[in-house]
Amino acid sequence: MAGHSKWSKVKRIKGAIDVKRGKLFSKLSKEITVAARMGGGDPSGNPRLRSAVLAARAQSMPNDNIDRAIKRGTGDGDDAAHYEELVYEGYAPGGVAVIVEVATDNRNRTAADLRLIFTKYHGNLASTGSVSYMFKRKGQISVPREAVGEDQLLDIILEAGADELNEDGEQYVITTAPDHLYEAAEALRNAHIPSKSHQLTYLPDIEVPIHDEMVAGQVLKLCDALEDNDDVQNVYANFDLPEELLSKLSA
Repeated sequence: MAGHSKWSKVKRIKGAIDVKRGKLFSKLSKEITVAARMGGGDPSGNPRLRSAVLAARAQSMPNDNIDRAIKRGTGDGDDAAHYEELVYEGYAPGGVAVIVEVATDNRNRTAADLRLIFTKYHGNLASTGSVSYMFKRKGQISVPREAVGEDQLLDIILEAGADELNEDGEQYVITTAPDHLYEAAEALRNAHIPSKSHQLTYLPDIEVPIHDEMVAGQVLKLCDALEDNDDVQNVYANFDLPEELLSKLSA
């Protein structure tokens, strides 16, 4: 799929983010908390929260965990949390641009941790605006191909303001402008078409080809280390690896 980050494909090949279930739950829980703080604790009136809850349930997160995360965001109970959403930019080896989304309760700690990770894995943390101009902010929704015909799906999403429909393996990938993401997701829900995920993302305008195995390994190790940080929610990078090298390094 044109413009799709190879890092997303690497994560799928490796098993959808090589982290323990507890760490995955932590990231999902934090997104629920942030969504509830920003838009209220009622999923029916808060599209971002509804999306976060659906993502958590898709990973079999217990309802008690979801409820606690919502209460942390709304300030109910004794464990209210106040996370700040920030975006960091940097470079990986080979001139690869990297965007890191975080949700943190201590920006000084997070900045120091990310700087250390970039340095350790032969990259460098950069100033705001250094690489973000190479990406576009988009919404993306994935739908199982067996769930709906392409023509029917195309009619529904175009009516909802989506920009593009592509096939990616066993799923359709719908791309929208950021402000049309939840509208398109709601259109699918109203049509009883299941979606595997819907999220805001960064898609690269230009990809950096990498053919050197050592450089490719360094880039993947950096992205892995960033993903493994407790404050990091998402990592985006604009590298492009040949399929044979991608499979070899992801084995």
